[in-house]
Amino acid sequence: MDLERVKHELDASLQALDERFPLSGKLLVVGCSTSEVIGKQIGKAGSPEVASVLFDVLEAFSRKRQVALAFQGCEHINRALTLERTTAERLGLDPVGVVPVPEAGGSMASAAYKRLEDPVVVESIKADAGIDIGDTFIGMHLKPVAVPVRLPHREIGEAHVTAAITRPKLIGGSRAKYE
Repeated sequence: MDLERVKHELDASLQALDERFPLSGKLLVVGCSTSEVIGKQIGKAGSPEVASVLFDVLEAFSRKRQVALAFQGCEHINRALTLERTTAERLGLDPVGVVPVPEAGGSMASAAYKRLEDPVVVESIKADAGIDIGDTFIGMHLKPVAVPVRLPHREIGEAHVTAAITRPKLIGGSRAKYE
């Protein structure tokens, strides 16, 4: 696995997402199957090494752009999210009692839990945008109106990658104005 290529693909994808929808001050949900990144079936070959490399890129992007990150765990913890305690408190989210590990939560959520300054896990969020690496299905953690974003790379490593931003609901009838 060419980890330098993986870093470049993720960084380029984050930059493209930020260009389309400035993420400063926003909440970005990250879904990631490290198994898929290395070309294996989701949930079957998680890689703490790959998770660490991806976390480095995500953390640097977060610090540079002032973006809050939430890392979605796998189905074994009901797709709960790992994030900084300060972010959870700012959003009024209650922590739950679980610690993600590679076998239950996934390598990415586990890496985030180990490396965030003061991590907590919450059941759900409504993020402003998201990036899904390896078809982990992050949609349940986005605000109601999600808009797909084309990224410069369709894959990160061997994993299919998609992204979405959100927008407010457009309500009203024929007389309503939206701009």
